[in-house]
Amino acid sequence: MAAGAPVPALRLQGVGRRFGALQALHDVSMEVAAGERRAILGPNGAGKTTLFNVVAGDFPPTSGSVELFGTDVTRLAPYARTRLGVCRTYQTSQLFMGLTVAQSLFLAIRGASGGRFSPLRPKPDDRSRVRAAEIAEAVGLAADLQTAVGSLSHGQQRQLEVGMALAGSPRLLMLDEPAAGLSRAERITLTDLIKRLPRDITVVIVEHDMDVALAVADRVTVMAEGTPLVEGDPEEIQSNRTVQDIYLGHAVGGRHG
Repeated sequence: MAAGAPVPALRLQGVGRRFGALQALHDVSMEVAAGERRAILGPNGAGKTTLFNVVAGDFPPTSGSVELFGTDVTRLAPYARTRLGVCRTYQTSQLFMGLTVAQSLFLAIRGASGGRFSPLRPKPDDRSRVRAAEIAEAVGLAADLQTAVGSLSHGQQRQLEVGMALAGSPRLLMLDEPAAGLSRAERITLTDLIKRLPRDITVVIVEHDMDVALAVADRVTVMAEGTPLVEGDPEEIQSNRTVQDIYLGHAVGGRHG
């Protein structure tokens, strides 16, 4: 980068990931600016979630490097990246269905704090309880604080997952297929939630649903077979023939998506 240029929130250089004989990612290079909303699109098997797992540290890249806010984290463990401000959601729910919304958010906040857990019962004005109520309000669950997670709709559970990620005060929030399985009304609610997130949080969203991704993104990267093929703003992506071919299953560069 040029001297004095803003440090990107995320910088990938030549990232590859192999699982035995399967090359899941091929030479991925990408920069996401601080405060940006970046969507990563592509059909099933495009490598989107593998890329997320490499960024989050769930497994290291086979080749290349990962930088977060100017720090090389290629070999850092996930918890070390969390301390740098990286929080994420997963395709598959990681919630405890027997807890209430308030309990879930409280534990997420305590887990991300320096003091961690205490054997003492928290007082009503405990800062973590107050913060839990604030996050519930932010994600549209203020009326459900005492509701068991297992009693929430699928869409509300997705909202809670975003809330629990926000409990870590992220600088980079990574959302992995947040709209998966949602009804049209639930997708609209989730889209509005993401749009309301403050701009001091950089958001990277992996999505199969193009409508959701394009509604929230500043920039879009489209992947196929582990490689970024197209990048642009939402309008450019919508009109791009290569993108249309990918989603229609046509051959791309001599390969099939």
